[in-house]
Amino acid sequence: MDGITDHIKEILRQIPEKPGVYQHFNKEGEIIYVGKAKNLKRRVSSYFQKENNTYKTRQLVKHIADIKYVVVDSEQDAFLLENNLIKQYQPHYNILLKDGKSYPSICITKEPYPRIFKTRKIIKGAGEYYGPYSYGNTVDLVLELIHKLYPIRTCNSQMSQQSVQQGKHKVCLKYHLKNCCGICEQKVSREVYSTWIDEARKIIKGDAHDLGKDLEKEMMCLAEQMKFEEAQRIKEKLELIEKFQSKTIIVRSSIQEMDVFGYDEQEQNVYISCLHIHNGSIVQGQTIEYHRQMDEPKEEVLACGMKELRDRLGSTTKEIIVPFIPDVIDESLHINLALSGDKKKLLDLAMQNVRQYKLDRLKQADKLNPDQRMTRILSELQQLLKLPTLPVFIDSFDNSNIQGDNAVAGCVVFKKAKPMKSEYKRFEIKTVTGADDYASMREVVRRRYQHILDENGTFPDLIIADGGIGQMNAIREAVEQQLGLHIPIAGLKKDDKHRTQTLLYGFPPNEFTLPVTSEVFRLMVAIQDEVHRFAITYHKSKRSKAQTHSQLDDIQGVGEVTKQKILLHFGSFARAKSATESEWIQLLGTRRGSDIYRKIEAQISR
Repeated sequence: MDGITDHIKEILRQIPEKPGVYQHFNKEGEIIYVGKAKNLKRRVSSYFQKENNTYKTRQLVKHIADIKYVVVDSEQDAFLLENNLIKQYQPHYNILLKDGKSYPSICITKEPYPRIFKTRKIIKGAGEYYGPYSYGNTVDLVLELIHKLYPIRTCNSQMSQQSVQQGKHKVCLKYHLKNCCGICEQKVSREVYSTWIDEARKIIKGDAHDLGKDLEKEMMCLAEQMKFEEAQRIKEKLELIEKFQSKTIIVRSSIQEMDVFGYDEQEQNVYISCLHIHNGSIVQGQTIEYHRQMDEPKEEVLACGMKELRDRLGSTTKEIIVPFIPDVIDESLHINLALSGDKKKLLDLAMQNVRQYKLDRLKQADKLNPDQRMTRILSELQQLLKLPTLPVFIDSFDNSNIQGDNAVAGCVVFKKAKPMKSEYKRFEIKTVTGADDYASMREVVRRRYQHILDENGTFPDLIIADGGIGQMNAIREAVEQQLGLHIPIAGLKKDDKHRTQTLLYGFPPNEFTLPVTSEVFRLMVAIQDEVHRFAITYHKSKRSKAQTHSQLDDIQGVGEVTKQKILLHFGSFARAKSATESEWIQLLGTRRGSDIYRKIEAQISR
């Protein structure tokens, strides 16, 4: 506890071993952190024990000038108080709630003749709001059903009961298209219109199943009374409701009411979603994002997110499904980890929802800052392999030959996860005879980095071999044993179908199996494809030149134009060799003709 002020030491001596909430203040008197604890003394004292602190905690401690605390009866009370204080003061070192896009809600307006529509703006007192909805197209499905069942108005006309009775409004095109009931001209009664709104409210609340049962009873009653036309209209409504339920009911309707939470994270950002289930359907849903400030454990962040989301959705259900147990549990709630069955299906759906939200947010951030995406991918690679530095520069090598002929190699360079083509290098194999890939690899790697040494250039942060442990060892021999350098080396192991399967790193190598959807995997495949393409293209070029080579190419003074002229005149090199000097002079002139004739004669004599 060296370096702590006497004031802080006195507080630590006095603080009780009871549950409560503590607040850290800076010298300006601002709250910089709020926390909760089962044991205030133990928790607050831990901040000042060096062996237990992370870098971020040490930064926080540097700014603590005062500590205040509130003792409460239980951990649950501490959790609620902490949550309220964080919302009120937004301390710098607490996890910060990041508001993303606003989600749509459904509004039933407070008007004599209400409208029902989707909105992202909540206006207090303007109507009843249901939502928000963040899952799929639930809002659109609900509104589509309502407007098919009930021809309620969608216009923005300001209608009062008096203005309608006085005939101050006229029906519009939607009435003639049978998409509106014409309430503005009293084509239906206000009582009928109110019944439609009540039934629509049931659908929005997730009670379409109960409404269907009521309509079925009404249809049977009308049929018994021989009112078949009216019964048919009810039947058509029932069919619409059944179609809607087939799209929205995801589990048995016997699952009455519950909240299902999904959780995912990306570095310091945490994403938590909540799906509110009613009668087997998702009737509300929202996802929020937090930014960790102090490396808070996921159990603590989930508890905070659950409280926030349930407050936002106005949920009071006691049945809760979570991916893992949060650190604070309200004893009145029934927490379920959902290992199988319909509840597991709901949890999977919540997890799918939160992952999609995370992906959308990352894509959004990448568009605003492309370099941020590259840094994130390279950071993941660095953490995966435990590299000493961020692999900003990556070299990758590949050989290409056919049974040792025209043996070449290529080196591609990636900077910030993008190909840097101006730095690509081609190598003709000079010291290796035959098809010896490992010896060829040692040669080109040694030549590549010997040149950088001679030029005092920049070495890569990572070398990737387009092959397994054999190529990695060849590169290592050239880099470490021949040149005395220390550069991290990785390899790409392929499966039986020659597809990249595993990333290798270390000696002996550790295997890292990457999900095919991961961005690091895509980067590795992109590097592999590029170095392979580059080496193959160079090999094809060399092979093509070898196949079109003529003995005339070996004669000094015969360029491409002269060669074509000779072959066109004589037809072949064999015919040119048997030509007389006078024929050469006639074709190319006295001086050039005689010179080339003598060189060919000398070549023949050899």
